[in-house]
Amino acid sequence: MRKIIEPQLEFGQVPISEIKISLKSRDEIPKILIGLQALFCNHESRIKIFQLLEKLLPPNVNRKNGRKGMHLWRILVLGMIRLGCDWDYDKLLDIANNHKTLRLMLGHGGFSDEYAYKLQTLKDNVSLFTPEILDEINHIAVEYGHNFFFENPENEELKVSCDSFVTETDVHFPTDINLLLDSLRKVITLIMSLCIDLEITEWRQGKYNFKKIKRFFRKAQQTKRSTSKDPDKKAKRGQLIIAAHNEYLILAKAVIEKVQKALSLTPTIDICLQIRVGEILKYIQYAEKFIDQINRRVIDGETIPHNEKVFSIFEEHTEWISKGKAGVPQQLGIRVCIVRDQFGFILQHKVMENETDDKVAVSIIFDAKQKFKNIKSCSFDKGFHSPANQKELGELLDTVILPFKGKLSEKRKAIEYSEEFLDARKKHSAVESSISALQNHGLVKCPDHGISGFKRYVSMGMLARNLQILGHAIQQKELKWQKKKCMG
Repeated sequence: MRKIIEPQLEFGQVPISEIKISLKSRDEIPKILIGLQALFCNHESRIKIFQLLEKLLPPNVNRKNGRKGMHLWRILVLGMIRLGCDWDYDKLLDIANNHKTLRLMLGHGGFSDEYAYKLQTLKDNVSLFTPEILDEINHIAVEYGHNFFFENPENEELKVSCDSFVTETDVHFPTDINLLLDSLRKVITLIMSLCIDLEITEWRQGKYNFKKIKRFFRKAQQTKRSTSKDPDKKAKRGQLIIAAHNEYLILAKAVIEKVQKALSLTPTIDICLQIRVGEILKYIQYAEKFIDQINRRVIDGETIPHNEKVFSIFEEHTEWISKGKAGVPQQLGIRVCIVRDQFGFILQHKVMENETDDKVAVSIIFDAKQKFKNIKSCSFDKGFHSPANQKELGELLDTVILPFKGKLSEKRKAIEYSEEFLDARKKHSAVESSISALQNHGLVKCPDHGISGFKRYVSMGMLARNLQILGHAIQQKELKWQKKKCMG
């Protein structure tokens, strides 16, 4: 049984509209809470958000019966605080149980309310959100923000900027030998668990076997550490590398054969067993892939094509991205493209799976214009350029600030050296400020698992950032009003 929010206040509880939030604080928490409070107090925004929160519930659930669940409003508040402050769940747990103003926003504060959240409760509930629901709530927040800044937002022009950045996945640096070790570790752990449950004695020494594999892995790893330039030493080191990798591969193949023998003894009637066996077979396939790649690379001297490489067996969506930035030779994650308006609100974002900037330029502006019809101009950097993009963006927007690559024609020079174009290029750097803020508030690395978890985490980060911008604007306006009141 879940509710969006408790309709009946307890004795001593403060209504959300009457919560006093610090106006002078420069911390993220008050700004996010002010933004949430503003949306809650606006009747139209509150109704829309509550309708979206209801979609978190299964369609056929009986809302009057069953065990009491966390209120949906509380899930939204906790999710925004987690991303807006770049906290893990342990920090969020401590603050949710002890921060006075936050607990008032969560609906606690009655004289007898000593409710304490549990860690798993937070993890299970915050992960209920979907990127689609978060994007719709984000649209509501941005609309409210535009109404705050504009008297007639429908008649005002939005001047936006578009750029991309990388949000990293939570993976270690990938090499074929340590990815093979990861695969074998998962295979051994899963087959040991399965054999114990089925009372099969094939894998009683699984831990010993893995320690042995790790010794051979370390030996193969250490042979590559020498930096001597002596020809004789280099030749000898090459032989040692091949020998160490051969031993590692022979042991890995023996382990896989033993696992396959144990799997042949398991019954396949039970569906649950089939799922467990399928998971083991998945990691065996990974192990065989890495054995083949190590053999080709080390023994045969072949260069492995980039499209054949895997960068994580757990976060399979991870990409190897080299953007050419100083001090950052590569990043392991996924690109995220954003569209930002002149107030700093993130109007639209896109997780770019196996896509580059020039492939998403048109689609992201088209999607943004579906939500915000008054987008008139947009600035990009050179990475978004292509002749097709120049033409299609020109049909969507009144003004396109998209520099050409390479040598410019006289006609193009006249455009790119015009005062309007140069002025827009100078203002384009504001989107870098938004990217920096997003990364400082959680989007430098995603701790959530899977591509669905990645997309949810990014969407939460965008909404949390917009709430922080909205809260800051309200905070500054209220401070100015108080100052005038004191002076008057």
